[in-house]
Amino acid sequence: MAYSNKTYVAFDADNDIHYYRLMQAWKQSDNNSFNFYDAHDINNLRQWSSEETIKLRLRERLNNTKVFVLLVGEQTKYLYKFVRWEIEQALKLNLPIICVNLNGQRSIDNDRCPPILKGELALHVSFNAKIIEKALIRWETL
Repeated sequence: MAYSNKTYVAFDADNDIHYYRLMQAWKQSDNNSFNFYDAHDINNLRQWSSEETIKLRLRERLNNTKVFVLLVGEQTKYLYKFVRWEIEQALKLNLPIICVNLNGQRSIDNDRCPPILKGELALHVSFNAKIIEKALIRWETL
């Protein structure tokens, strides 16, 4: 088994990818202490890849993950093909889960949080570099 030191970020790629890109920009900024070891750096995925191939690559990323971050947007709870599958894998691997509410809510958002996570141990925070960074550090020390 590979050393697990990555942060896996799951999100609605059609609607919320700009939030993920912003997290990457925070990481690159010299004016910001935000940092994470991105599991998405492990392998490349192609849009035209089969569902089986995509899930194989995602599983490889998840196997190298120490914390699972879910960006929770308006449509997240309706995404079953990949996002729900990613959540299921994170739960099976007993990964710490941080749900990041893109609407600014600082606790569980029952209207947007995928039902599979209701009742599961997870931190629910708002989308803010300092808050996400603190959540990542907190999970590392537990």
